[in-house]
Parts: sequence; structure tokens; C-alpha cells
Amino acid sequence: MNAQPKPRARRAPIRRQRIGVWRERLWLPDGREVLLRPIEPVDAEPLRQSFARLSPEEVRLRFLHPITELTPAFAQQLCELDPATGFALVVSEPLPAGSALIGAVARLGIDRESRAADFALIVGREISGQGVGSFLVRRLIDYARRRRLDEIRGDVLEDNAAMLALCDRLGFSRSHLPDEPGMVRVRRSLRRGA
Repeated sequence: MNAQPKPRARRAPIRRQRIGVWRERLWLPDGREVLLRPIEPVDAEPLRQSFARLSPEEVRLRFLHPITELTPAFAQQLCELDPATGFALVVSEPLPAGSALIGAVARLGIDRESRAADFALIVGREISGQGVGSFLVRRLIDYARRRRLDEIRGDVLEDNAAMLALCDRLGFSRSHLPDEPGMVRVRRSLRRGA
């Protein structure tokens, strides 16, 4: 008998309903409803509460080194962005900002001089494995294109296989950073024809 490799199971897509600029109701494949929206200053305390629920490994993979606490000042800094140089989306409970736990955050830091944006992503284990990370990175790419940026890039630990696989699926290239062993730079050109 000839053993055929099993086809990769297709995950049900995230269903969505647009409800405003960068705001969508999402229904995850497991049936849960969540809200995609820009981060707001009132999210600082819910962000801290959500951070406390992350495992040390989730924190290390996102922040690239261990962090034991998200201080109130740092949380506020992450939630108050200058629109000229920053953009962040959250996936939260479908409750008002400031009272909803946050399950995922995707952010861009924009360098206007180089016309590039550095991205970062974290998806908590409660909603991981449902396409949320890929959905968020696609939204960041959309935003960067609307801003007419040339490139989106990020630094990923080489043992973060899930993030590297996500970047591969979305057309990012990889290179190693010679001065930072264990780190991979992922890049995606946003220029037409590139």
C-alpha cells in the first residue's frame, strides 16, 4: 500500500464584519466573537492584565528577552501612539475599550525617513492557532501600504518557529543579523512589482 501524506487540514476562516475605520467584529473558527480595533490610551490597564496572563515563553518570544512585569508607565507608552510614527491594533473581548481583556496586539513603528515600518505581534494562547496572527499582520501590511511605505520588517528569534512560518506564508524574506546571534530579520517589500 502506498502511503499518501495527509493534506494539511484547512482551518475555517475568520468571519468578519466591518464596523468602522480599522474596526471589525471577528468570529474565530472556534465560534468566539472578538473585536479588532486600534489601541486606545484607556487600554493601558487591560493591557497590563492581559500581559500578566502570558507565559514567560510568550513574553520572551515577543519582547526578545524576559520581562516580568508591564509597568503602568510602559503600558501607557504602548497605548499612546503618535499617529505619524506608530499604529497598533488589538484583538479584544467585544466590550468597550478600557474594560476588555486584550488577546492580541499588532503594532508598527514607522520610520518616515526610510519609508519602512518595524512590526511586532503577540497573540495570547487563549486565541492562538486560529489565524489571528496572520490576520493581524495582513492588516498591518494594509495599513503600511495605505501610508505608502516601502517595506515592513521585524526581528524574530530563530527559535520562534510559528512566527517565522507565518512570515514565510505572507511572503517575507529572511536574513540573519550578524551582530545578533539567534535573531532573524524578516522583511516584505510593499513596492509594486517587487
